[in-house]
Amino acid sequence: FLQGHSGIHPEVVDLICQFVNNDITPVVPEHGGVGASGDLVQLAHIALALIGEGEVNIKGTVFPAAQALKNYGLDPIKVHIREGLSLINGTCFMTGTGMVNLIHARNLISWALLASAMINEIVHSCDDSFSKELNEVKKHPGQRDVARIIREILSDSQLIRKRENEFYNHNHNHEKKILDDKVQEYYSIRCVPQIAGPVLDTIRESEKVLLNEANSSCDNPMIDDENQNVFHGGNFHGDYVSFEMDKLKIAVAKLSLLLDRQINYLMNDKLNNKLPPFVNLGKLGVNFGMQGAQFTSTSTVAENQSISFPNYLHSIPNNNDNQDVVSMGTNSALLAKRVIDNTYQVLAIQMLSLVQAVDYLRIEHRLSSETKQAYRQIRDIVPVFAEDTIKYIEIKRIKEYICNRFVKLFE
Repeated sequence: FLQGHSGIHPEVVDLICQFVNNDITPVVPEHGGVGASGDLVQLAHIALALIGEGEVNIKGTVFPAAQALKNYGLDPIKVHIREGLSLINGTCFMTGTGMVNLIHARNLISWALLASAMINEIVHSCDDSFSKELNEVKKHPGQRDVARIIREILSDSQLIRKRENEFYNHNHNHEKKILDDKVQEYYSIRCVPQIAGPVLDTIRESEKVLLNEANSSCDNPMIDDENQNVFHGGNFHGDYVSFEMDKLKIAVAKLSLLLDRQINYLMNDKLNNKLPPFVNLGKLGVNFGMQGAQFTSTSTVAENQSISFPNYLHSIPNNNDNQDVVSMGTNSALLAKRVIDNTYQVLAIQMLSLVQAVDYLRIEHRLSSETKQAYRQIRDIVPVFAEDTIKYIEIKRIKEYICNRFVKLFE
């Protein structure tokens, strides 16, 4: 609207600003937009509130819009010519949902790198898999930045080994035909820069596209006041947002798969060779440890894989074939939101598994400053346990914490 190409009165924008400033949120259904004449159904519910109909949410309580307007001394708008269509035409809903998704995706990958750094400490990994020398030979900025961040997180860790000290020195027993330790760790541990790097690059690219969309005029028709003309076209079409949200949900789903494989490494004593099965700090054969939580992680990741098929390709003609190619951008943004929420669940299970492993190995004092801080934050929520207790409440608390405790590791 602020671009001046929609032909609406300033009073409309003023009332929207009053809604934002007073935390008045129109109640909007998830479904109903095909993302091709914009988010028609969702934006219609926002417009309802502006004219004093429909419902709004204020600090968690739903009120009739008319009552809310009266309580705040606001007048509903009177819809003038052109404004009815302008209020419901455009990509605002999918773009707004997408922007929130991207904020959480950044938080997710930051926490995921903290978790990946901690599992490298548990494993006593060598540092060359995230070294500058190895990762700088690839030209992708995401991989380089992920490796750099892991190096910074682990800079003062007492648990990370240097390969040259372990394998390339005079003290090494060169007569041994079989080494005591694996020369290279499993991919889920040593390939984090190569796996999480594309996720970071995808987030950054999606941010650029959605910022462009948010600052664009996405109405139809477009008013050209300077030349006193009107142009009809399709700026309401949501393909840009749809495509980026599909890319984002695929990227985050892959991130959840990485986290789940790291969880599996912690659970499987035959893989890690240092932890009890399922990080069970109780009595083997009697207590479950983290066994039940792993089922939740695996099934959640399976859902992520299922719903990450591109909605960008799910064009279904409607509107008497006027809208014969549509974006399904709103559905794509909502499913990306679902994938992100699912991945928070997986991450919560992983963090709980990690701190249990740290306590079993008694290595808290040797963690890096940053991973130690993360360890203590989780332990403040869930103390160390050996007996079987109800876990879903504790996992929910961890999920809520990491969802609201934003960690910024990247520009």
